[in-house]
Amino acid sequence: MTILALAWRQLRRDLVAGDVRILLAALVLAVVAVTSVGFVTDRAQRALAIEANRLLGGDAVVRGDAPIGGAIRRASNARELRRTETQELQTMIRVGAGDNERLQLGDLRALGGGFPLRGEFRIVDRANVERRADAIPARGSVWLSRAGADTLDAQLGDTIAVGDSRLRLAALVVQEPDAALDYFNVAPKVFLNLADLPATGLVQEGSRIRYRLVVAGDASAVDRFVRAAKPALGRGQRLETVGDARPEIRSALDRAGRFLGLAALVSVVLAAVAVAMAARRHSERHLSGTAVMRCLGASQRTLVGIHVGELLLLGLIACTIGVALAFGLQWLVGGWLAQSLGLSIPAAGWLPALEGYGVGLVVLLAFGAPPVLALRRVPALRVLRRDLDPTEPSSWLVAILGLAGLAALLWWKAGSPTLAIAMLGGIVATLAVLATLAWLMIVVVRRLRSRLRGSLRYGLANVSRRAGSSVAQVSALGLGLMALLLLTFVRTDLLDRWQLSLAADAPNRFIINVQPDQIAPMRAFMAEQQLAAPALYPMVRGRLTTHNGKPVSGADYAGGNGDAQSQRRAEREFNLSMAARLRDDNQVTAGKFWSATPPAQPEVSVEEGFAESLGWKLGDRIAFDIAGQPFAARITSLRSVDWESFQPNFFVIASPGALDAYPASYITAVSVPEERTRFTADLVGRFPNLSVIDADAVLKQVRSTADQVSTVVEVVFYFSLAAGLLVLMAAVSASQDERLLEGGVMRVLGGSRRQLRLAQASEFIAIGLLSGLTATVAASVLAGVIAKRVFDLPWQADWRLAVVGGGVGVLAALLAGMFATRRVLDAPPSVTLRELQD
Repeated sequence: MTILALAWRQLRRDLVAGDVRILLAALVLAVVAVTSVGFVTDRAQRALAIEANRLLGGDAVVRGDAPIGGAIRRASNARELRRTETQELQTMIRVGAGDNERLQLGDLRALGGGFPLRGEFRIVDRANVERRADAIPARGSVWLSRAGADTLDAQLGDTIAVGDSRLRLAALVVQEPDAALDYFNVAPKVFLNLADLPATGLVQEGSRIRYRLVVAGDASAVDRFVRAAKPALGRGQRLETVGDARPEIRSALDRAGRFLGLAALVSVVLAAVAVAMAARRHSERHLSGTAVMRCLGASQRTLVGIHVGELLLLGLIACTIGVALAFGLQWLVGGWLAQSLGLSIPAAGWLPALEGYGVGLVVLLAFGAPPVLALRRVPALRVLRRDLDPTEPSSWLVAILGLAGLAALLWWKAGSPTLAIAMLGGIVATLAVLATLAWLMIVVVRRLRSRLRGSLRYGLANVSRRAGSSVAQVSALGLGLMALLLLTFVRTDLLDRWQLSLAADAPNRFIINVQPDQIAPMRAFMAEQQLAAPALYPMVRGRLTTHNGKPVSGADYAGGNGDAQSQRRAEREFNLSMAARLRDDNQVTAGKFWSATPPAQPEVSVEEGFAESLGWKLGDRIAFDIAGQPFAARITSLRSVDWESFQPNFFVIASPGALDAYPASYITAVSVPEERTRFTADLVGRFPNLSVIDADAVLKQVRSTADQVSTVVEVVFYFSLAAGLLVLMAAVSASQDERLLEGGVMRVLGGSRRQLRLAQASEFIAIGLLSGLTATVAASVLAGVIAKRVFDLPWQADWRLAVVGGGVGVLAALLAGMFATRRVLDAPPSVTLRELQD
């Protein structure tokens, strides 16, 4: 308790004297950076997950081919949950009467009250204005999908015959929750009130009705429902959450989560840089005072207790201030984000605050303790001789432990082993290169110093005179700049990728069932419509029969290492296609794709995730049943597929000619301008056998989610960038005592303000140039590794961006250094010398 009291007394004295203000400011900024990014990341990820659930109509959905009851329904009755249900079936629908009657197989969806629990319907009613639907269709009315209305040439107010009922067409659906892109479910969608379904007479013994139970609530309540529902699932039932959303949505959310994790990693690195530099200055300012305490009989144990105790007390104060500031900042950012995205942002949790305390204290002890521990070795003779500095062998061990602590923090915050390994490797390599180059710079400056004149000579002489300080500064600034530039490069690649994949001219109509003799006429039709010539892809339906000669069924994937998705894939029909070469959105990841000359024996290329789920490997032989005819081929390559391209893609592609003997139709995708409202009706009128899928609803949902994710990424990026620049400024300020002392001496000797400024500028330009160039190269290389290995993004080095980034880094280092050392010019020389010599 006595040592703790002494530590508290010393902390109060140092706060009043200003000796620990830089360390306090650096730690507060570090905690603010880590905690605020953690708060914003936590709230944004939960908000995006909730918003993405609008693609399901709720937070969790149970689907079944029979009414859903038992334990699943009991779990859905929890007070914390909202619940609704829908029923779906296919039936014939009729529009008009007599000679004008149009008949079409329709996809009927009966909606329960409150649906959707997440998301919304966008409809066009009699006012011909697109708006958000306030409720489900009223009793006695129906809604029809826009594509369905085009196919049936139905108008608002028409009577739609569904079974025994006659219902009024009240609105056209432009966007719906749970929109799906299914090449083989192209029937017009009809939405009606669930209460109207019994009157249609369609619910009978043997009717193939699909039942859906939808729930929504807070995350903990939904998790409890999922845990209760999974073991209670029966035959023909499956549970879906946001993890089962469209590949484009999953990809956007996954990449956003990884980017937010990267932003948190950058904050941790910057915190370590700032604290390490500030703690070094704190230690240096206590050398004389510790020497006096040694003269008065203080033991090494007492000195360690006082200084480490002061660090702990300082850390608790700084962490509390930092967490409080971060909470206020995230409250402001969260409010703006909610208004900007138009969605509800969940309240902040306590985990980021605990993380802030943990990161702040670990970083402080890991990077602040080594220089402080060295104080116990201060020789008493230093009271008389200021040139005696302490040496502490154990500080190297503490430094190694500190690096290990930083590695553990990075691994924890990464959320991805690949990202953690890439960051750790990048940091170690960057530090090694920076330290080596800094030492070489010092050697070169020492040799060139005699040939220089004026302020330039003095500024560069400072670099070589303080060799250890210069190496530390170059390493710290370079590492901080590398972290910020890495965040910039990855964010640019990420946003460019989303903008490219979701361009305004992305295909929004998928046309299937094109027969071989219709290819030329359909291309002529597209030319008449002034649309780009479509690329057509053959499509053959086949069912998996054997794998390496062994019969395959869905039961092979039930239980054990299998899952429900693998079981469904093994049971359903596959869409097979042929291709002579791959588009840019398909990349071979294993094996070799066939060359321009078709192989003698049939070969197939399989999407890598699909192959993994079914246990397929390179060299395996798989066989299908295609309309009663066998087809077998060997897997010669695996592919990664960019599902965000919105182009027709297939899990299994056969070599050219391999499927020529089997019945095939063709599929294509085109981009139709919004004003071409008659496109579908005209196309089906010319080619009645074709089926047209309107993907606008899916595209709008994907674009909306991607836009929201992009906004979150932008906010977190700028937030991290601002915090990072402040932390860099604190790191540069850590060495200002030496510059203040030298500046005071120069001013006493008659140095002008201009000479001092030029000398400082030359020193910071040299340090900043070396730090910035090294950081730029390191960030570019590391960004490429992370883009490819973590974000699955195509990456190509853009050295123009790297040069700009390096220049900005040098400018930031120069401005931060000049601002941090402004006291050299503002304070009177006598005051500066007296303060620093006391």
